[in-house]
Amino acid sequence: MHIALATSLASIIITSGSSAINHLKLGNVDLFVIKWLMPGVVIGGFAGSYIAEWIPSHYLPKVFAFIVLMLAIQMFLSIKSQAVRNLPPPFITTCCGAGIGMVSSLAGIGGGSMSVPFLSKHGVEMRRAVGSSSVCGCVIALAGMLGFVFHGAKAEGLPEFSVGYVYLPALFAIAATSMVTTRFGAKLATTMPTPKLKKIFAVFLLFVAFSMMF
Repeated sequence: MHIALATSLASIIITSGSSAINHLKLGNVDLFVIKWLMPGVVIGGFAGSYIAEWIPSHYLPKVFAFIVLMLAIQMFLSIKSQAVRNLPPPFITTCCGAGIGMVSSLAGIGGGSMSVPFLSKHGVEMRRAVGSSSVCGCVIALAGMLGFVFHGAKAEGLPEFSVGYVYLPALFAIAATSMVTTRFGAKLATTMPTPKLKKIFAVFLLFVAFSMMF
């Protein structure tokens, strides 16, 4: 499980980095949001890799699945809602970022399934929520991966071609294809109507939740 988490985070650095560049070019990144979320996601990403050493690995998918399921329901409910909430004060936003970073690092993901609903709920336009999330996801993954590399340096019995808990052959195989497909995702997020984008993202969250739950 630790190798899976670390390798997933390492691949997300490349995937989210490529996606973030495409979204920046398309003007889909809210720099004000990034400013206040970034410190929290860095702290949370590191913290998640440390906590993973103490939590039995078979509990991690169940906890994350429940959180993602709640986010999917919230996303469905927000499709018809016209209410717009402002982002919380900077300190609260940073604390939320820490929570997103910690859970994402524990689950081996970039955090988009949590940060996109969070930003959308607080009035950030859906395209900019997706673009800003890709930037945060890259930072979460980097922080979490560094923590797993550090812990894995002391682990025994790891497969050949591993750097800490990161398994390089899997990393390169995943990154080779994901770097190509992120540009198509960024273009779709820019051209697709917001309600439709929310529906697709909510269905995606449901698939993630149920696959991890069962």
